Amino acid sequence: MAILTIAKLGNPVLRQMAAKVDPRDIRTKEMQRFIDDLFETMLDEPGIGLASPQVSRSIQLVVMGCEGDDGFPQTVLINPKIVFYGPQQVENWEGCLSVDGLRGKVTRPSVVRVQALDRDGKSMDFEATGLYAVCIQHEMDHLIGKLFLDRMTDMSTLTQLAEFDQYWRHDPVSAI
Repeated sequence: MAILTIAKLGNPVLRQMAAKVDPRDIRTKEMQRFIDDLFETMLDEPGIGLASPQVSRSIQLVVMGCEGDDGFPQTVLINPKIVFYGPQQVENWEGCLSVDGLRGKVTRPSVVRVQALDRDGKSMDFEATGLYAVCIQHEMDHLIGKLFLDRMTDMSTLTQLAEFDQYWRHDPVSAI
C-alpha cells in the first residue's frame, strides 16, 4: 500500500466532474490496491473521508470511515448517487484534506439515501444519518467539482484551524 499525494485547493482536478468507474474494472488488482491506498492515505492524514479526485484521479470513488460513538463503518462508494435528501437540515463544522488548515460551518440534509457499488461491485442501497450523511455529501461533492467552501452560506464562520481549536472546538455543532 502507499500514501498518495493530496491535491490541494487550486488544483484543477478538484473542480472537474469525475468519470464513472467501469464496473468491469472494480475487481481488478489495480483498483483494489487503489482503494486500499485511499484508505491508508485517509487514515494517515488523518481524515474520515477521501474522494479519488483528492488524489488527482478523477473517477467516482469515495472511501470513508470513522471510529467512535458518533462514527460509522468503513465504506467504499463507487459511482454513488443520492436518491433522497431528508427534509431536516443540520449545521456542522467541516474541513477538508484538500483545504489545509480551515474549518467552516456548512448546512446539509441530516438524512440521505444512497445507491452505489461497493468495492466488490455489488449494488448498495442504504440510508445514512448524522455524521455519516454529512460525510457522504461532503465526499460526493468532490465528484462534481465542489468543495465545502462552495456550500458555506456564511463565510464569517470560515476559521483557521488554530483559532477553531481555541475558540470553537467545543461548539455544540460537531466538527468533521
